[in-house]
Amino acid sequence: MAVPGGNLNFAYCFPQTFAPEMVCPRFGVKIFKAFCQLTVWDEHPLITLSTARSNMRVKSLVSLGTLLSLLCLSAAAQDTQPGQASAKSQDRVIREVRHELLMLPYFGVFDSIAFKVDGDTVTLMGQVVRPSLKSDAENAIKHIEGVEHVNNQIEVLPPSSMDDQLRLRLYRAIYGAPGLEKYALGVQKPIRIIVKNGRVALEGVIDSQADKDLAGIRAKGVPGSFSVDNNLQVVPSK
Repeated sequence: MAVPGGNLNFAYCFPQTFAPEMVCPRFGVKIFKAFCQLTVWDEHPLITLSTARSNMRVKSLVSLGTLLSLLCLSAAAQDTQPGQASAKSQDRVIREVRHELLMLPYFGVFDSIAFKVDGDTVTLMGQVVRPSLKSDAENAIKHIEGVEHVNNQIEVLPPSSMDDQLRLRLYRAIYGAPGLEKYALGVQKPIRIIVKNGRVALEGVIDSQADKDLAGIRAKGVPGSFSVDNNLQVVPSK
């Protein structure tokens, strides 16, 4: 569900090189022209400038240049289109929500959590074995900047010793199969095994259609299940 995003970048209006003229569009200030006007020194032979007066002129020049830079930076920030800023903010929220969910200590191979972000509201969906995982997921994301509301629709699967045994058999059949062992590496397993009252659903991602088909075949070969839904998404690894 990741959506790529980026950071806001602001361009200073204050010229870093001496171009003929640069304009701050917000205020209509011709900065280079104003800068140059301050650097025009009196050349009349009867006028001499003391060192102190020169220093004051330099300080005034630096102060005005800094002020113009800050004014144009503020203008650039205000001129950023609301739609672009909102999209970037949502991208950040998506990344942070996904990170927080993956860091949950009891989020395992027999759980599946999905989410969607709509403005300042995050909706959590999926199925989990532990009741505490549902509340932990909500608590983990509600402090994220930009998240004001959490709609927690995660389903807590009913306790069942029969389902627990079926989960273990499915895990061995899928992750122990030649060609699928690679998915057992790492803490977060990409193939999620969801069991509810003997009905099995495979959720998550997998590298190829062949691996998806193999996982489905292995799951259907495990005794004790009433049905198997193969919902794995094929996402080729880079």
